Amino acid sequence: MKEWIFRLLGKGREVAVVVFCSGPPETCARMVEEVRALVPDRRLFVATEQSWPTLRRELKPYRIGLAPVLLTREPSPLRRAAFRLAPHKLLAYNSRLERHHLRLNLASLLFWRGVPLDRIYLRPWWWPWPKRERSVIPQGHRVLEGRPCDATRRRVAVLSPYFPFPLAHGGAVRIYNLLREIATEFDIELFAFTDSPVDPAPLLEFCARLVLVEKPRYREPRWSTLLPPEVHEFRSPAMRQALAEQRRAFGYQTLQVEYTQLAEYPGDILVEHDVTFDLFTQIARRERTLSSAWDAYRWRRFETRALRRYSRVVVMSGKDAEMVRVPAVVLANGVDLDRFRPEPELPGERLLFIGSFRHFPNIAAYRFFTESVWPLLRDKFPGLTLTVVCGPDYLTYWRAFTDSPQPTPDPRIRLLGIVSDVRPLYVESNLILVPTTVSAGTNVKVLEAMAMQRAVVSTTSGCAGLGLLHGHSVWVADTPESFAAAIATLIADPDRRAQIALAAHGVAHRNFAWPAIAALQRDLLRGSGSRVPPRARPSEPRP
Repeated sequence: MKEWIFRLLGKGREVAVVVFCSGPPETCARMVEEVRALVPDRRLFVATEQSWPTLRRELKPYRIGLAPVLLTREPSPLRRAAFRLAPHKLLAYNSRLERHHLRLNLASLLFWRGVPLDRIYLRPWWWPWPKRERSVIPQGHRVLEGRPCDATRRRVAVLSPYFPFPLAHGGAVRIYNLLREIATEFDIELFAFTDSPVDPAPLLEFCARLVLVEKPRYREPRWSTLLPPEVHEFRSPAMRQALAEQRRAFGYQTLQVEYTQLAEYPGDILVEHDVTFDLFTQIARRERTLSSAWDAYRWRRFETRALRRYSRVVVMSGKDAEMVRVPAVVLANGVDLDRFRPEPELPGERLLFIGSFRHFPNIAAYRFFTESVWPLLRDKFPGLTLTVVCGPDYLTYWRAFTDSPQPTPDPRIRLLGIVSDVRPLYVESNLILVPTTVSAGTNVKVLEAMAMQRAVVSTTSGCAGLGLLHGHSVWVADTPESFAAAIATLIADPDRRAQIALAAHGVAHRNFAWPAIAALQRDLLRGSGSRVPPRARPSEPRP
C-alpha cells in the first residue's frame, strides 16, 4: 500500500537527506559534515539559497527521510521551505551545533528560542509535571592531613568555591599566595569544592588540613529562583556538615569565606573578589534585556543582605569599598615578585591575552577584541599574532556563554587551555591585552604583566582599582578604534612600550607585593583589622 501511494505521488523507494544551509556558511559546513557521519548510507543533498531552485526539481523523485536545518535569529527562505517540505522530519541545529528533533512540544519551543540543549528539559522544583532532570547533591567529604599543627599557632579556616591549584586564573593565584603567606603564623584548614580530580600536594606543604567536598550539580532553570543560580550551585549539606564537624575536631577560631556566592555559609570574614552586583549591573546596562535585569536585581538583593551579615568584609580596591556601602578592609590583589621577574623583550609583534573562559567577562573581552578590534589591525600588521590563555575546558564554557560551537579559527590566533606556567608566554610577548568590556574587582593578570615589565593596553574596567595612569604606566582605550590605535602605536614604538612597562613595574613593586598584602591579612585574622577602609592614596606621584 505504501509503495502504491508513493508511486501515485511520483516518489521512488529511495529515502534522501536534505540539509538546509540556512545560516552562516562556516557553521553550515560543519553541520553538513556531521549529518554525513550520522547517515552515511543515505543520499545527501545540500540546499543553499543559490542551489535551491534547481534542487527542488531534482528532489521530486525522492522521499525525504531527514531534513536538518540551522536555526538562527535571522529569517531564512530555506528554513521556511524545509518546514513546508518535511514538517515532521526536521532535525534542528542551533548555532552551537546542538541538534534536536522538532516536535509540537515545550522542549522544541525552548530549543527554537535559543535555550541550550542541556537546559531545555529542566523544570523548577514547583513545576506540576514530572521533571526530566534533578539536581545532584553529593554527600560526604574527604579530609587530607598536611603540615603538622603547632600548639603556639592560632587555627583559622578558609572556604573556597574551587581548589586553588593549579594557578590557572586570578582567584586561584590570590587564594594560593595568601594561604602560603599567612601559614607562617597560623595553622590553616582549607575547605574547597571540587568538580574534577585535584593534586593536593602543593597545598599540603603549608596547610594543616584540606577538606574536599564534591560540588553539587545544579539542574534548575536559571530564571526560576529568587536567589542567583550561582548561589544554588554551591548549596551543599555536605559542606555545612564538614564545617560543623571540623570546627569541633580542628578547632578553628575564624572562618574566612571566599567569594559572594558562598556567603550563605556562616563565616566571620567575607572576601569580595569582585562586587558581583556591580558586574551584573554593567551587563544589564549593556544588554538591556529582561534576563540581564533579573540577574542584576537578584544579585543586588542577595549581596547587600549578605554583606550586612558578616562582621568583616574584604574588598580589592577603594572603589569597591565605596560600592559595598558597609565598613570594609581593602586587601588588594598582588603578584609574586620573586616568581615574575623581568626579562628582556624580544623583537616582534606578539600580543598576549590571559583570561579563563570559565569567567564569562573574559569571553566577552575576547569577542570584543576579535570581532571589533582585530579586523582593524589584521591587514595593517601582517606579522601581528595573538596568544590567548583560555583556561580548562574552554570550549565548554564558550558554548555555554555564546551562540557558537567554538571561536572562529584564525591562523594568527593561538588558543591555549591550561598553562601550568604563564611566565614563558609573558617573556615571548611584546604587548599584553586586557580588552574587558565588563569587569569588577581587580585583575591579577595586569599585575603579572607589570611585574614581568611588559606594557599593557587595557580598557578602563580592565585596570580599574590599580592606580595606573594612562600614557604613563598603562594605555587605556575603550572603543574598538582607540584600542586598535593603541596597539598600533605601541607595537611600532618599542621605546614608548619600554617606558610604560618600566613605570608599571615600579608600581607593582611599591604596592602589590604579596608579603605586604599578607601582613594586612594576618592582622585581620588576628582580630585587629580595622573595619573602616583606609584612605585611598595614589599608587604613584601624578605628573
